[in-house]
Amino acid sequence: MAYLFLALAIAAEVLATSLLKSTEGFTRLWPTLGCLATYAAAFYMLTQALTRGLGVGFSYAVWSGLGTTLIVVIGVLFLSEPLNWAKVVGVALVVAGVVTLQLGGAH
Repeated sequence: MAYLFLALAIAAEVLATSLLKSTEGFTRLWPTLGCLATYAAAFYMLTQALTRGLGVGFSYAVWSGLGTTLIVVIGVLFLSEPLNWAKVVGVALVVAGVVTLQLGGAH
């Protein structure tokens, strides 16, 4: 169940981050409310994952690593952001860092 909450936290955080541009600097009411609500949901789900036994280091590493990777993919596929070698290497390094934490017993 803890992993389900972590997955939901990641999904909510990715959705909230994807909404940031549409808020236009928090000047548009509905996108802003949607963005803030999904960030709140992300933090709530993350706390639920933590209280159900996942470690903070592991959870945050997976949350931020997978979230970063998904945001890069969304940016390239849906927001017309260019894909270049720097992004590919950066995402690979993030993934390698999460794997290293996992292997090192961060959970």
